Amino acid sequence: MIKHFRLLLLILLAFGLAGCSWFKKEGPEKPAHELIQEGVQAYNKGDYKDALDAFKKLKDWYPFSKYAILAELKIGEAHYHLQEYPEAVAAYEEFERLHPRNEATPYVVYQIGQCYFEQMDTIDRDQTAAQKALDTFRRLQRQYPDDPYSQKATAQITACLKSLAGHEFYIGRFYFKQKQYYAARERFLAVITQYPDAGYNYLALQYLATCDAYKPTDPRMFEKK
Repeated sequence: MIKHFRLLLLILLAFGLAGCSWFKKEGPEKPAHELIQEGVQAYNKGDYKDALDAFKKLKDWYPFSKYAILAELKIGEAHYHLQEYPEAVAAYEEFERLHPRNEATPYVVYQIGQCYFEQMDTIDRDQTAAQKALDTFRRLQRQYPDDPYSQKATAQITACLKSLAGHEFYIGRFYFKQKQYYAARERFLAVITQYPDAGYNYLALQYLATCDAYKPTDPRMFEKK
């Protein structure tokens, strides 16, 4: 009887130890230098998901490693190449917050703008991405006016302004076709005053003159005071 009890106890103990190993939390399986090497190699081959996995492990397991900053940056880069733009923005913004004076920070701000820029839609659609891209690129030029990435952002700023101006002009023409001349006039005026060099100025002036010829009534005149 005692022998059977001891045997049962040993079996239960063995299963208990095995269970502990089954539910053991994932921990460092590789040293930091191997993870960064794996991540960079995968990244260079275009295997961005594998690269992302290696960089995230390095960041989580070795947050104070000399490779941690590179891993943080590469996480944003991998998400960007995977077209996971919200995740890329979050990673880049975290890098900027943690390392505001790092030499790579101007590039990171540029990449945040690029994430929004890549999500820009046609002029007949919502322009939130274009506005965020514009705001980010302008912030880059304010904070780092002499950095090469500030100069590089000039072309994107021009494209953002053209998209925003085109959106205002598109809505203005919609109101004009509906004979809502006052609302159309406000949109054309916005094109002229806010985006004078975006390529829509001449057409907006023509439509504006036509709206004025109809002498549209300001609907606010009939609001109760």
